[in-house]
Amino acid sequence: MAKNIAVIGDAETVKGFSAVGLDIFPCDDSEQAAHLLRNLADGDNYAIIYLTEEVYLSVEKERARYAEHLTPAIIPIPGVRGSLATGRQRLSSFVEQAVGSDIIFNN
Repeated sequence: MAKNIAVIGDAETVKGFSAVGLDIFPCDDSEQAAHLLRNLADGDNYAIIYLTEEVYLSVEKERARYAEHLTPAIIPIPGVRGSLATGRQRLSSFVEQAVGSDIIFNN
């Protein structure tokens, strides 16, 4: 069964993703975002769930529930207001955990 890709975030950021076939879920409220994330992640339809960085930071408790699961991958993306460097920090921590040093960003 093919799995889909979802995008959760403010309407301005997510609307363009529908043009390339991703399922969009506009929301500006952290409670609504947490509810959406739980529903999408607990279902079996999505392999990847992109969250705008603002939403990603606001749903930390819900993200923790899925941290050890292979799918869905929950990935932060910048919103229309610009990057908060959440994705970069996350990648840096993965690299440091894997090799013992941040060899990509040298922080």
